[in-house]
Amino acid sequence: MPASDFSQAVRSESQRQHNYHRFTLRPLNGALGAEILGVDFSQPIDDGMISEIRRALLNHMVVIFRTQNVSPSRLAKIGRYFGDLHINPFVSGTDDVKEVISIRSEENHEKRFTGLWHSDISWGAEPSMGSLLYAVTLPDCGGDTLFANMNMAYDTLSPGYKALLGGLKAEHRVDRFHHSKAQFADTPTPVIHPVIRTHPETHKKSLFVNEYFTSRFENMSEEESRPMLDYLFEHAVRPDFTCRIQWSPGTLVFWDNRCTQHYATNDYSGQRRLMHRVTVAGDRPY
Repeated sequence: MPASDFSQAVRSESQRQHNYHRFTLRPLNGALGAEILGVDFSQPIDDGMISEIRRALLNHMVVIFRTQNVSPSRLAKIGRYFGDLHINPFVSGTDDVKEVISIRSEENHEKRFTGLWHSDISWGAEPSMGSLLYAVTLPDCGGDTLFANMNMAYDTLSPGYKALLGGLKAEHRVDRFHHSKAQFADTPTPVIHPVIRTHPETHKKSLFVNEYFTSRFENMSEEESRPMLDYLFEHAVRPDFTCRIQWSPGTLVFWDNRCTQHYATNDYSGQRRLMHRVTVAGDRPY
């Protein structure tokens, strides 16, 4: 199916599912993403609100909440509304809350948390269900985050390519682009995941490889895997499959790592950026 036709089908389906009673929802585009208005995370959130936010996430894959006031401890509590929180063994949490990671770029930093498309914790045996990222300090301009719809990436492949990928698994490793012995005392063990993943809640199929952590196909060398992986990395993030989030202080974004990838832009040299993130634990891909 051409990407334009698929995008229209997604838009039509999502419009039928916009029956939310606790808030107003505005889709960003036909591929993925929606802004939710009428939720204040500084106030208690009941089960009905949590259920509708989860449904919005399943429908749109990325949901945005503006003008929030969220401390690290409150961010952890929000994350726990949706599941247990993952504790990253390679990145320390904040002083107050071990589950909350500070994603920090100082004025003199050249290397930032940016530069490659990925799905959080795909290097784990049970990759993340989702991530919540909260904007604390932002540059005057730049530092946006892009998201890509992996259901669309799968659905727009040819039938022959789908059949080929359906029987493949791939290796994911956290140290693919990190070689610091200070960060990894021992070589982390790679994990193997199916290249085509079925979402445990929507049951939709998605492409589950990413350029940051996927190194090769199972039982193949990196050299043998490279041509096909390079094609998939490029195909997965076609502009038709993406949305772009411009941050403002107090913005909270919640995304589904099981069917999206994301990319942080590095276009704010010499400026400071501080974000807080929690990651909701997931399950083993199938």
